Amino acid sequence: MNILLIHQYFMKSMQVGGGSRWNEMTKVWAEQGHKITVIAGMYCLSLGKKNPEYEGKLFKQESVQEGLRVIRVHTSSKYNKNYLWRSWAYISFILFGLVGSLLFARRSFDVVIASSPPLTVGPLGVVISWFKRCPFIFEVRDLWPESAIDTGVLTNKWLIKLMYFMEKISYKKSSAINVLTPAFRKSISERKKISPDKIWMIPNAADLELVKPGPMQNEIRKRHNWDDKFVGLYIGAHGKANYLWQLIQTAELLRNDPEYLIVCVGNGMERDALIQKAKQDNLTNIQFLPSVAKRDVYKYLNACNVSLIVLKKVESFKTVYPNKMFDSMAAARPVILAIDGVARKLIEDGKAGIYVEPENAEEIANAMKFYRSSPETAMQHGQNGYEFAKQNYDRRNLAAKYIKLIEEKVIRNPNK
Repeated sequence: MNILLIHQYFMKSMQVGGGSRWNEMTKVWAEQGHKITVIAGMYCLSLGKKNPEYEGKLFKQESVQEGLRVIRVHTSSKYNKNYLWRSWAYISFILFGLVGSLLFARRSFDVVIASSPPLTVGPLGVVISWFKRCPFIFEVRDLWPESAIDTGVLTNKWLIKLMYFMEKISYKKSSAINVLTPAFRKSISERKKISPDKIWMIPNAADLELVKPGPMQNEIRKRHNWDDKFVGLYIGAHGKANYLWQLIQTAELLRNDPEYLIVCVGNGMERDALIQKAKQDNLTNIQFLPSVAKRDVYKYLNACNVSLIVLKKVESFKTVYPNKMFDSMAAARPVILAIDGVARKLIEDGKAGIYVEPENAEEIANAMKFYRSSPETAMQHGQNGYEFAKQNYDRRNLAAKYIKLIEEKVIRNPNK
């Protein structure tokens, strides 16, 4: 098949950090002989800036591997400055994404897939699929606009109405909707009145070829002077939705026990404020490190004692499966999970970690103390998670299932 994927934040390579779901998925598809063209932006979330090689360019074509090419289109470089600039980044991607698809993606396609967020890629996918005269699949990686409203990112009533309109158009015009969690399926079916037959679920998963269990005493512990400390690692975005203030509070509770260390790896709008707060409170037991290449994530996970996975305490986050949860399981590290809902159920079903109440620093601190005092349990939970991910959330297997659904439900039998 010839597939056109619209993904604003498609990673350039595993040499940068960020969500790699689609890098891994398209790699498998290309190896199977499919041809994939990706429309992507030039701004790198993990770096917090536009890649230098794209400066001054409106479009740039990249060949990733045989059967996979990326058309980079201009997007605002001030994404992280404030929410007004972030909105412009979304709008600019629509404009240049449409032009880029018409100029550089001229071949015929069997299907167009748009992966959201941002929600704005949905209408772009609808328009491009109309031009290309092929079916459109809308993928929901997060429930927008609900999550943006719940976290306070989206407050303007006119923008909220616009977002709901974009959502409605994306659902209505799609031949199929792929969701990442069962809660997404339930919400879209019941609240948006979409037929369950139209909704698939290919969730986030573990890349078991990239992230693997390994020795804790590795080069990362030596490089960052973690010595014999009990390290709780958070790796990911430092934004409003992640609410890493709860880890600052956890560090405050553990400050009198020098054997504990909290490490936050990543980038985001709140990173500077978090670092400033830690310095202001003289917290020496929390460390902030810049984003790391996706291919190196497993080294950091191997080097930690427990993986800390946290989000802000809002209702919409009860529906999500964070990708870092699968990376942690693939590295055989026990998880301290401060997210309720389907993520909690998955961790508990896999016996892969401990659930704590979101934004409850005392529970996070107590969970770290428990694992430190019970190394056998920590090891068992890590191994449980690895086996659970291997059996149920292998990215390669799910990529094959995804392409089979497209072929059977959309291409061969579009009315089923």
